Amino acid sequence: MLDEIDAVDWGSIPGHPHWYEPDRAAHGLRALAQAVNLVQAAEAGARLGGGGIVHGHSAAVFPAAVVAAPLLLDIAQQGHPAARDTALGLLDEALSCCPHAGYTRVVELDGTAVPLCCAIAHHLRERTDFLLGLGRRGKSLLADAGAHWRFEIRERIAAGDGTAAFGVLAGGLPDGVHAAEMHLAGAITVLSEVTLEYPPAEDSPEACLRVNDRHPDQLPPGAVLFPAECGDRVH
Repeated sequence: MLDEIDAVDWGSIPGHPHWYEPDRAAHGLRALAQAVNLVQAAEAGARLGGGGIVHGHSAAVFPAAVVAAPLLLDIAQQGHPAARDTALGLLDEALSCCPHAGYTRVVELDGTAVPLCCAIAHHLRERTDFLLGLGRRGKSLLADAGAHWRFEIRERIAAGDGTAAFGVLAGGLPDGVHAAEMHLAGAITVLSEVTLEYPPAEDSPEACLRVNDRHPDQLPPGAVLFPAECGDRVH
């Protein structure tokens, strides 16, 4: 785990120059991974929460939190119980805080510029079994992550004055009409009226969304949707 932390060039990760402190991220994660009691875990958490991955006093989250998320989950799984509690608290804080302007997204390998909260939520969903095994706290984290949903279009057909889009849904799209960002080839298009037509069936992520006032040709397969409100979050 320490090798994975050291392999990250924390100084190369963008962040607000007056708030983000890369050394706090690197040293805080190393200290948390090695913590063997409550005091050590608390000291490591203070580093990470005081400019490493979040700045707790101003309720700001940095892009480094996305890189740190799987490492914090590793610490939660493998570390001391006090380190686990600290790691989960930091993940909860990172998910709920807002980023500074200019540092609100991380770019995936395919060029998709994902809001920080949605990227952190993705890492949490990847550890669903572990988090469920923790009981109430893990379930609460997963429930919070569910609000940062992601939908990938696989197929689409015309439906009245709009389009029925079939694909894979991660997280939970609530009932009602929502605005969404559609990402494709690095471009972002805002869809103003998206509703959940059919939720995923048990043990399947497949779902159907209805997108009003959009022709199927405007919703190509491979496009990915995120909540528009996540893209608008700014400190």
